[in-house]
Amino acid sequence: MVRAAHAVRGSLADRTVRAAFLRTAADLLTEAAEHVIEAADAETALGPARLTGELARTAAQLRAFAEVVEEGAYLDIHIDHEDGSRTPPWPDLRRYKIPLGVVAVYAASNFPLAFSVPGGDTASALAAGCPVVVKAHPDHPATSELCASVLRRAAAHHGLPEDVVSLVHGFDAGVALVKHPLVSAAGFTGSVRGGRALFDAAAARPTPIPFHGELGSLNPVVVTEAAAAERGEQIGAGLAGSMTMGAGQFCTKPGFVLVPAGGTGDQLIKSLTDVVSDSRSAVMLDQRMRDAFVAGVRERAELADVTAPVTPGAGGEHTVSPGFLTVPARRLTEEGPHDALLEECFGPVTVVARYESEEEITAVLSRLPGNLTATLQTAGEETDESAARLLAALTPLAGRVLVNGWSTGVAVAPAQHHGGPYPATTSTSTSVGATAIERWLRPVTYQTTPDALLPPELRESNPLGLPRRVDGHRE
Repeated sequence: MVRAAHAVRGSLADRTVRAAFLRTAADLLTEAAEHVIEAADAETALGPARLTGELARTAAQLRAFAEVVEEGAYLDIHIDHEDGSRTPPWPDLRRYKIPLGVVAVYAASNFPLAFSVPGGDTASALAAGCPVVVKAHPDHPATSELCASVLRRAAAHHGLPEDVVSLVHGFDAGVALVKHPLVSAAGFTGSVRGGRALFDAAAARPTPIPFHGELGSLNPVVVTEAAAAERGEQIGAGLAGSMTMGAGQFCTKPGFVLVPAGGTGDQLIKSLTDVVSDSRSAVMLDQRMRDAFVAGVRERAELADVTAPVTPGAGGEHTVSPGFLTVPARRLTEEGPHDALLEECFGPVTVVARYESEEEITAVLSRLPGNLTATLQTAGEETDESAARLLAALTPLAGRVLVNGWSTGVAVAPAQHHGGPYPATTSTSTSVGATAIERWLRPVTYQTTPDALLPPELRESNPLGLPRRVDGHRE
């Protein structure tokens, strides 16, 4: 399949055709919504309401990248005319970006549409002009086949070879895919263990390739004393809703929260307890994840000074019950067995660390790994130096920093960044938003090249009407 994809990469050269292909894919996916949602719900138990929203998001991503392709700014065109007055002199230089080649996409378990076969990695790679080979997730093979057939039909509708999108199944196929000499880049969403193994394999190839992996994230939250005093009940309820959303299986779930010790944080803890206690048990995506969740919360709950106001763990035979753990923040300021609390536990649980001082907050934050998000909950008018210091301490930890919001929910917008320091991701790029296309491109500069030999994108007359920067000025 990789060889077939490599053979048809030139068919995606026309930007107009690519944009039309992406829009048709969105239309056909929407037309097939009933069958796609039925298949996805049967395989994931995520429910029609959640999957309906996810399908709409997936179609919107495809249409958004069609607009990116048509607008053309992603080509990042720079033209510097010859200038002999400079020291040293400048020759005529013209730079733009070209597609890397075949992209391997590894589908996610928790988003069978938006981060799987028709998801953002596939959409952005196709938008860049790269054929895609998707490794289906074993939790939703039928959904994957159905979505792949939709994309292939959309390609055929515009005269493109169906092999611009291919699908493979199985662990061995996934390993072979990242090692294939004709694969030029890879995108992955999944566990730290699986992603790191593939990342290492990509780096160990005779010709290493870019591997853009989203692996794991704790998504820390800091609640200031003023915020807890002002709206502790509201923050507790918001935290409960965010950490239990989707059975706690969102990559942006707030999994670690720093809350004031003593009276100012008590109302927040009470509100969190009340709402989580009323939350229903839920089915996780598969039995392996359920077992890991149950074992993970048991291990953490047995640590010294850890309490469980609402005990998370096994619900029924196939379900899990949400809950949260509390611990004095001082237990986390130095290396020790409590470091397990600073690692992601996939499922409906969060860790609440009670701090005594700002120094304790910064000491704990200094020990956190990289994250997709970090959040500061402040009082309504709180703009003092303490809040600014805390925001500055959170910023190096994540790719998206929120103030007075919740991290679950990732808008598909041009300014979005869904990524962060390792292990959140293995690169500095985003997997959501317009700039996700940059992962599948590389820059090329032409020097002193006659106009007739230049690609149309770089010719002096700008025949394609593309946005560009010429001699330092935007056109």
